[in-house]
This record gives sequence, structure tokens and C-alpha cells, in this order.
Amino acid sequence: MVERFGDLIQTSAHEEKSTREKHTPFILAPDSVKAEEEFEVTVIVGKEVPHPNTWEHHIKWVQVFVEEEGRAYNPIHVATFDFGPTYGEPKVTFKMKLKKNSKLWVLSYCNLHGLWENFKEIKVS
Repeated sequence: MVERFGDLIQTSAHEEKSTREKHTPFILAPDSVKAEEEFEVTVIVGKEVPHPNTWEHHIKWVQVFVEEEGRAYNPIHVATFDFGPTYGEPKVTFKMKLKKNSKLWVLSYCNLHGLWENFKEIKVS
């Protein structure tokens, strides 16, 4: 048994050693944005090789968080997207705003292979 919940989360480093099925959430977002200006983010699980989408093996959800520079208590929950197996493909596009330099964290959950994470740093001017 693990001592921290965070130890259960896998990254792309784990994926390279495992199957060709992709679990790491890929984040498409600008490298820099203006403060308080809306911008678009796309999250896709299985960018290179599509993840299976069957009742037996699917991505159930992705969650998006922001780690804001200088904030006392991080992270900030931005969104949760829930997918139904066989119908809901694990790809979402949404709009958001930032106030300060931030790191976007995305978690994805595969019903067979557990939790996966990725992040992207975004500069705010």
C-alpha cells in the first residue's frame, strides 16, 4: 500500500515502459496569455494512439487544475469532464482565464490503468 494518494498517479514516464495505449492527458494551450483574457485549452487522452473506448476499457474523466504562482493554497479546480464509455471520446476543448503565471495540471482516469497526470506552464503578462 502507498503512503500518499499522489503516489498512485502515473506520468508519461510510466507510459513509455507499458503498452502502446496512451493514458497521459495531452494539453494544447498557449505558452503565454494576457491576464484575465479568455483563451482556449484542449485536452486529449490518446493523442498519438487512440485510447480504447469500450465498456471494459475507457477513460472515465479528466480534471483540470491551476497551480497559481504566489498563491498560498494550490491547486484551484477549473473543470471536470465526465465521459460515457463507447459514446464519449476523451477530448475536450474549453475556455478559461488566468491572473498570474500558472501551471495547468490535468488528471485523467482509466478504469483499468488508474490515474495519469500531465502539466503545462503558462506565462501571464
